[in-house]
Amino acid sequence: MAQRSNKPSRTSGFHGLTHLDTKGRAKMVDVSAKAETAREAVARATLVMRPETLQAIKAGQVAKGDVLAVARVAGIMAAKRTAELIPLCHPLRITKIDVSFELLEARPAIEIESRVQAVDKTGVEMEALTAAAVAGLTIYDMAKAIDKGMMLTDLRLIEKSGGKSGHWVRPTLEHSE
Repeated sequence: MAQRSNKPSRTSGFHGLTHLDTKGRAKMVDVSAKAETAREAVARATLVMRPETLQAIKAGQVAKGDVLAVARVAGIMAAKRTAELIPLCHPLRITKIDVSFELLEARPAIEIESRVQAVDKTGVEMEALTAAAVAGLTIYDMAKAIDKGMMLTDLRLIEKSGGKSGHWVRPTLEHSE
C-alpha cells in the first residue's frame, strides 16, 4: 500500500482545494514562503436599470446626491476592507485602487470597473471584485427610491497579473463584454 506524504504541497487540502484542510475544514492558506510581486486585478459588474434612472444619475438629479462619486468612494473603501468581509482573504498592502463607470444608454445600465494594485504575496482579485460589487450596491442604494427593480449582474474578473500563476485575461466570448 502506498504511503501518503505529510509534506504540504500547493494542492494539499480537501480534493486539492487550498482553503480546506484534508478533512474539509476551512483554513487560511499560508503565504509566508511566497515572494512579494507586483499584482493587479481588474473586475467588472453591471447594474441594469430603467432608462429614466440612468438619465437621473447622468443628470445629477438623484435626491441623495452625486451617485457616481459616492459609489467610487464606496468601492475604494470596500477594496481596502476585503479581508474583513471575506473570511479567508489575507490583508494586503494595496498601492492603488481605481473605480470607474461607463453609462450604457442602449442597455440601459452602468458598467462598473475596478482596478486594484499591490505589491504582496497574494493576488488582489477578491479586492477588485469586492470594489466592483460594492460600488454597484451603492448606486442601487442611492437610486432605489426611483427604481427598485435595478439588477446588479455579471460580476466577473476581467484580468489579473502577477504572482506564480502569471497573467490571465478573460476570454472575450462572454455575452456582456
